[in-house]
Amino acid sequence: MAKREKNDIELIRTWTLSVAVTMGSSVRAKGLLQEIQARLPATSKKAVSLEGTDLILAMPADEKPAFNAAASVVSRAVDEAPSLPVIPREIQDILGMKASERHRWLADGRLPSAGTRTVRLAGRARQITFHVFDPKIVEDLLDRGAVDEWRVEDAEAKAEKRAKAAYQRKVTRLAKKKKQEKKADKVTGDPASSLRGWDDFDLDGLLR
Repeated sequence: MAKREKNDIELIRTWTLSVAVTMGSSVRAKGLLQEIQARLPATSKKAVSLEGTDLILAMPADEKPAFNAAASVVSRAVDEAPSLPVIPREIQDILGMKASERHRWLADGRLPSAGTRTVRLAGRARQITFHVFDPKIVEDLLDRGAVDEWRVEDAEAKAEKRAKAAYQRKVTRLAKKKKQEKKADKVTGDPASSLRGWDDFDLDGLLR
């Protein structure tokens, strides 16, 4: 009985993730948890959990060697966290952007990529490759409200594009109308239409 009670005692250690690590994003915090779990052996993956911004490692008292090894992995990951690349779903949550905006700003160079990462989806043979981002750059974009600026720029560019398109449609309509009128003149065979200065002559009322 005493031995069972002793084994029920847990070894617990907690790490609090700073704002510098999470950038205020719960998705980023969960991403770090998944990064840690990927580094741990299968028997220890479920021993670490996330509650808010706290990473908690808990194991039975009789698993002290495994606990110490896992604690070392978690500590190292937490130390490296500020420099870990930001993945797509994290940057979307941090900067409050849509996936379509991320693709557009990545394509036009406003959102600089820090390279790509290829991973295999859990339980599947297929791999996916995606862009990752430098956490320092992401933090700078967040601090200066870059996303709001880009949205204003996009709205202005869209309005300008619409204005140009409307002008082009107007020019096309006028050209088409002029062509139709010219064609109509040829069909009627009005000899006056081919005489030079006829319009001015007619305006003088000399034929009335």
